[in-house]
Parts: sequence; C-alpha cells; structure tokens
Amino acid sequence: MNKYEFLIPLNGLPAGKTVTGRSVGKEFFESFENAEIIDADLQVSTVVEKSGQYTGVDCRISGKVSVPCDRCLDPVEIPVDTEARLSIKFGAGEGAVDDPSSGREIVRLPEENAELDMAQVIYDYVCLSLPPRRVHPEGGCNAEVMKYLESGIPVSGPTEEDTKAGPFAVLGDLFRN
Repeated sequence: MNKYEFLIPLNGLPAGKTVTGRSVGKEFFESFENAEIIDADLQVSTVVEKSGQYTGVDCRISGKVSVPCDRCLDPVEIPVDTEARLSIKFGAGEGAVDDPSSGREIVRLPEENAELDMAQVIYDYVCLSLPPRRVHPEGGCNAEVMKYLESGIPVSGPTEEDTKAGPFAVLGDLFRN
C-alpha cells in the first residue's frame, strides 16, 4: 500500500467539492498489521467540500470484509456500509472531538502543510462497523469443528494436584514453615 495514496492535501484543494474514489483490499489491513481482517473488498468514496473557512470531509465505505468466525474460525464475510463525517479545524489543539450538533467528528490539523490521512480514518471506521459477534449463519460453520463443539466435551479448570504442582507451589511451602 502506498501511504501517500490516502493523503488529502487540504491546503491545495480548490473551493467547492472534490470527489475521489478508491478500492481497499487485503493489503490495506495488512499494512496496519491487523490479523483480524483476513480479506477485504471495499469501495471508498470521499467528498471534500471547501467553502471559506469551512472544510468538510464525507467518506462512504461499502463492501465486505472477511474475518474469522467466532465459532469455527473459518472465514466469514461481513458486509460493511459505514460513513465518516468530518469537519476540519485548523490551528491549535490536537485530536478529534465529536460535534453532536452537526453530527460530525471534528479533526484538528496544523495550518501549515495540512494533510488529512484518510487511511487511519478508513481503518478505524471499518473496524468500528464490525459486529461484536461474528459468526456464520445457522448451518454455515465448518461441520468438522461443529461436530466437536456439539459433542459436549467437558471443559474443566485446573485440578487440585495441578495447583499444588504449579510453579509457585514452592513459595506456598515457604509461608507454611
């Protein structure tokens, strides 16, 4: 992934709307060292609106990603359809803050050499759009794995003998003497 591919040079943009589009795939998430997203096929559309002192960035991300199923660990496709709405403020201050009145996230950038790195925004919004539980539809999980899960193999914690023979068992004897 070319890191400059996702930079928007805000100082150099003309007034009005500037529209860009790009595809995001597996390599994008690998560059963030994200082991959770196995594959991706996403379309990212960005509209930058510049008018006087106001700069707004609307980013629509749609497509699908593959992540490990929480049940069987086989890849499961998750649809992604999310939107990032940003207002850019120039000058002192750092970080991003939500503006509930406008429904936008405020991003502060230095006035000189102001570039917005959309790669981090895209990554964050895709990860936040994923559901907390990621499983195949009923009957879609790996049959071999499900056979083991449904067999009712008992899962137990450490036995009393295991705790006595643990690495700190010697320390327990010190306190007893």
